[in-house]
Amino acid sequence: MNSTDFIVARDAFQECKFIETNLAEANSLPDEALLIKVDRFAFTANNITYATLGEQLKYWQLFPAPEVFGNIPVWGFGEVIASRHPSIEIGERLFGYFPMATHLVIEAADVSKRGLRDAAAHRQGVAPVYNAYARVSGNAAFEGLNGDYQALLRPLFMLSFLVDDFLREHDFFGARSVVLSSASSKTAFGLAHLLHSHPEPTHVTGLTSAANADFVRSLGCYDDVVTYDRIEALPKDAPVAFVDMAGSSALRARLHHHVNDAVKYSGQIGLTHRGFSPNEPELPGAKPAWFFAPDQIRKRAREWGPGGIDQRFGAAWSAFAPTLPKRLTVIQGRGPAAVRQIYLDTLNGRIPPAQGHMLSLWD
Repeated sequence: MNSTDFIVARDAFQECKFIETNLAEANSLPDEALLIKVDRFAFTANNITYATLGEQLKYWQLFPAPEVFGNIPVWGFGEVIASRHPSIEIGERLFGYFPMATHLVIEAADVSKRGLRDAAAHRQGVAPVYNAYARVSGNAAFEGLNGDYQALLRPLFMLSFLVDDFLREHDFFGARSVVLSSASSKTAFGLAHLLHSHPEPTHVTGLTSAANADFVRSLGCYDDVVTYDRIEALPKDAPVAFVDMAGSSALRARLHHHVNDAVKYSGQIGLTHRGFSPNEPELPGAKPAWFFAPDQIRKRAREWGPGGIDQRFGAAWSAFAPTLPKRLTVIQGRGPAAVRQIYLDTLNGRIPPAQGHMLSLWD
């Protein structure tokens, strides 16, 4: 049996192709292994960040590809089409991290009523969330359009939730407002929604391109929208926390030099602009630092106890999800040609922010 995989050159993302990968026949799977048909998956600018950080954060090792190529991880749904595990039946549906492919073999471990993990050796050494699969058969929250929202936004909203929690835990580092770059991104507007959802909402400014400014205003979760060419119009003296989704060294330097010592926190979250320089000069204000979500997860897991994160996040998601139909149009794309086109359009910044794409390599 073969799997069709979509792979990209690790040092030249424009170079991409499809390959056929040999899989074990269903009747020769190892004990407790599962053969999954990858049904559909979300693809957003966040997946390009996974590729950009593929070496640093070990994303490339999760779904090995030949030679200098990599398979970009995606969030989506799969169906068990062969099972050697006594507790998992053919036809079960799973939600989790998949390759851009038609199939995946999972070494099922820690199986419970709610989920399982892949114990394959090459998938260890990363944050546990990247090896976890939820068992979602018959769960209406993971079916149809609801399922599309889960794949497109739930993992990103978890990052928004953790950043919001981190900022509140530190009382915004003494800042009086929060500035978000790449304000049209799904992680950014999820965070803006959360910052406005508390009893004492925080003043939130969104930085965005002129082309996306109207969309960002339409989201209804930013107090101010400032285009990148007008960064110098931001107040100079009011203390701010800067949450950087764009990852542009030049943009970050402009903001720091303009706001100066009033930058009380400068956290790098994403790389939507892919303009990060590892040798940045020292900037005025708070020193820029990466926000690493697994650290906050581990901290809160200890402090909130079993189920504490899931309970709080579930409540936040339940309040956020009903806002999505007005903010996002979900577009389905099926077949290799559609996958390749949406990948290249996302890579080159051609996807309108109001769109979310669910893809499948199955025609």
